[in-house]
Amino acid sequence: MSTTSVAVWGRVEQQDFRSRVRGTLLGAAVGDALGGPADALALDEIRSVYGGEGLLDLAFGHGRRGTVTHHTQLTLFTVDGLIRAQVRRDTGAWHPPTDLHRAYLRWAATQRDWGPDERRKDDGWLAREEWLYARRDPTRALLVGLGDETMGTLEAPKNPGELGPEAVARSGPFGLLVGWEPQLVIQLAVECAAQTHGHPIAYLSAGAYAVIVHALARGESLDSAVQRALALLAARPGHQPVSDALQHALGAVRQGLPGPSRVEELAGDGTADGLLAAAVYCALVGEDVRHGLCLAVNQSGPSAAAGALTGGLLGALHGETALPPAWLTELEGRPTILELADDFAMEMTQGPALHGPAGSSPGWLARYPRA
Repeated sequence: MSTTSVAVWGRVEQQDFRSRVRGTLLGAAVGDALGGPADALALDEIRSVYGGEGLLDLAFGHGRRGTVTHHTQLTLFTVDGLIRAQVRRDTGAWHPPTDLHRAYLRWAATQRDWGPDERRKDDGWLAREEWLYARRDPTRALLVGLGDETMGTLEAPKNPGELGPEAVARSGPFGLLVGWEPQLVIQLAVECAAQTHGHPIAYLSAGAYAVIVHALARGESLDSAVQRALALLAARPGHQPVSDALQHALGAVRQGLPGPSRVEELAGDGTADGLLAAAVYCALVGEDVRHGLCLAVNQSGPSAAAGALTGGLLGALHGETALPPAWLTELEGRPTILELADDFAMEMTQGPALHGPAGSSPGWLARYPRA
């Protein structure tokens, strides 16, 4: 695939963009951490464990408060793959889906290995972060889809019957490619989702989420961002369930006070389109980030994915300063997330001017091998 660069920095200032990148990644991670402990619980069980109002604060999961799941792990490797794809733009072998597939295979290695393998020099710095080698309940679709070197494509997708939300939950970073046209953002997100989730509902939901984040990162409202996604979805075969879910989310905003029953209605069976709709709804009706996230995770569906998707939207919309500081303090991997976010923002705003011959790039850029 190919892309063109669009100059947007006169409209979206670099500092504001950096805040939105940080907000997207931190917001998704903190939503994931909030929902993770409730992921396997029905609403009545959540209330039984955490009180009548449900889960309103970070809870213990995997031995401490604030731990993340595979959703955050894969989101970080998505960012790593995108940085490498940008760095490799001037090479003759440029193909972003392949760069992302290699990044996802590096994540898959963290689920098999005890720790970093120093012999794999091209794995880069993220794959040497020991905390990422914790196995956090990855689904079968992820392990099967990334279980060998064969890359799933739209023509030959992996797991063609898979409807789960995992591919959507890792797709926010595609939306941070603000120098790309929205049509290319959705195409890349869809192609990369098909590497593990081959059903149109799953990969089109991933594409729609990426386009929504893309519009938010460029300063649009959430309602406008959803409308943009709907317009782009309309041209794609199999879009109707995803489009209907987004329309349902927009309509639900006008149907009374928000609550768990409405979120559960939107989320449905926990498929990608339902979780996307629930996240859009929670981000639209939330009084603030904390309220929106708590609304998203207090329901009987996949709470971690709902929290991650909602947090990514709210972080892209409002920037990092809107996120609850106390939750960020306890968030697992926060220094890594911030470092990766700042590297991505630097690459997007200044990278092309810094790229030199392989091995000669300055500082942070040299940590992303071109191999």
